[in-house]
Amino acid sequence: MSADLVIVDYGTGNLRSVQKALENLGYPALISSDPIIVGKSVALILPGVGAFGDGIANIRSMGLEQPIMAHLRANKPLLGICLGMQLLFEMGHEDGIHKGLGWFAGDVVRLSPQPGLKIPHMGWNRVQFSKGNNPMGKVPNGSYFYFVHAYKVIPSDPEIVAMTTDHGTSFVSGVSRGNVLATQFHPEKSQKSGADLLKYFVQDIASLVNDDFRETNR
Repeated sequence: MSADLVIVDYGTGNLRSVQKALENLGYPALISSDPIIVGKSVALILPGVGAFGDGIANIRSMGLEQPIMAHLRANKPLLGICLGMQLLFEMGHEDGIHKGLGWFAGDVVRLSPQPGLKIPHMGWNRVQFSKGNNPMGKVPNGSYFYFVHAYKVIPSDPEIVAMTTDHGTSFVSGVSRGNVLATQFHPEKSQKSGADLLKYFVQDIASLVNDDFRETNR
């Protein structure tokens, strides 16, 4: 069994809301923890909420690291969301130090305390694009997205930084390289801006690698 668009289930929740957001756009997606299905997918979505250490431990214990990494090395499309973005980095510094998937060089560290601002960073906030071209299709620069997080990524390579957001100080809220797009915010909770991002990922990124996928997801 295989599926074009797969949401990786590694036990961190928030799966059905991502699936429902895609269904509302007319894009069927399969939720799966099966390494074989994950390995055969055309495009992956790696969502997640919770702690870095628990998330990466689940991925490894469930046999999902190898198919995810093979997917990335094949330059197949992947969308990382919140914890799913953080796990793509080398090291997470939450309740100890944990080795991540290492697709991007860099660390995941706690947000810096800022006067008058709470951690976790929760609610709507503005996203600014860091590159000359729009990394999110038709989503306007300065759009608002919904955040829930206490940790941020610090990429070693500034070239992968696609988006930044201010929470007392600027932090990286999105990265991109090749067919990989990852966001700290939750597009599935971000109304029209989030729907436009998901549509861009499915139509403009995932369709690049598979003609049949493009034909069935127009």
